[in-house]
Amino acid sequence: MTSDTKAQDLLRRGEILSCQLTRMGSNYTFVVNVALDGDETLGIYKPRDGEAPLWDFPTGTLYKREYAAYLLSDILGWNLVPFTIIRDGPYGVGSVQQFIDHDPRENYYTLTGEHAEQLRAVCCFDLVANSTDRKPNHLIISGDGKLWSIDHGLTFHPDVKIRTVIWDFGGEPIPEALLDSLAQLQARLAGPQKSRPKRLKELLKLLAPAEVQALKERLEWVLTERTYPGLSRPRRRRGR
Repeated sequence: MTSDTKAQDLLRRGEILSCQLTRMGSNYTFVVNVALDGDETLGIYKPRDGEAPLWDFPTGTLYKREYAAYLLSDILGWNLVPFTIIRDGPYGVGSVQQFIDHDPRENYYTLTGEHAEQLRAVCCFDLVANSTDRKPNHLIISGDGKLWSIDHGLTFHPDVKIRTVIWDFGGEPIPEALLDSLAQLQARLAGPQKSRPKRLKELLKLLAPAEVQALKERLEWVLTERTYPGLSRPRRRRGR
C-alpha cells in the first residue's frame, strides 16, 4: 500500500493504464489505474470533454472547479477534499483525484455524532465555495473514519445558490477555528498580489474575475454572520 505522498506523485507523473467508466453523475467519470516505477494507485478522472453542457456554468470548466475546491481546502488547512490535480488522460485534459477507499453504503445519512466536527467544517466549506450540488453520497468515510468531501464540479458560481442536504447546524455559531482560517484567507486576498502564496495565486487563476469577487463577498458574509444559515422548516437532526 502506497503512502499518501507516493500516491500523489503517482497521480502527477504516472501512466494511466486502465480507465473504467462509472455511473457517477451526469458527466463522464472514470476510475483509473495509474502506475509508475512498479507502484500503482487508483484515481478518479473527470475529463473536460466528458462534461455535459449546463445553462448556468461555463462549458468546459467543471474540471477546473474540482481542482479549485481542493486548493481552497488545502489553503484553509482543512484537509476535506482528496488530493486533486489537472493533467492529461486518455480522453484529454481533466481533473484526477486520489481515490479514497470507502464503503459506498455510507454517506451523509449514515453519519453519527462522531463526525459532527468534520461535518461542521464541510458545511462551512460549502458556504465559501458556494457548493450548488451537495448530495448525500458526496460525503464518504475512509477506513480510518475520516470524512471526505468529493464531487465539486458545481462550485464557485458568482451567484449565491447553495444547494445542500446539510442543514444540521442552522443558527449555530461557526467554530472559531474555522472562522480564523477564513479571516486569514480574507487578509491574503486583500493584500498585494505579489505577497499571495503560490497556491492562492493558482486558485484565483482558475476562476473568472466575477467568481473571484464573489468568493471575497462570501468570505465577508460568513465572517460577518458567524453562524450557519438554516431553513424556515427544521429538518431531522442526527445525534451530536
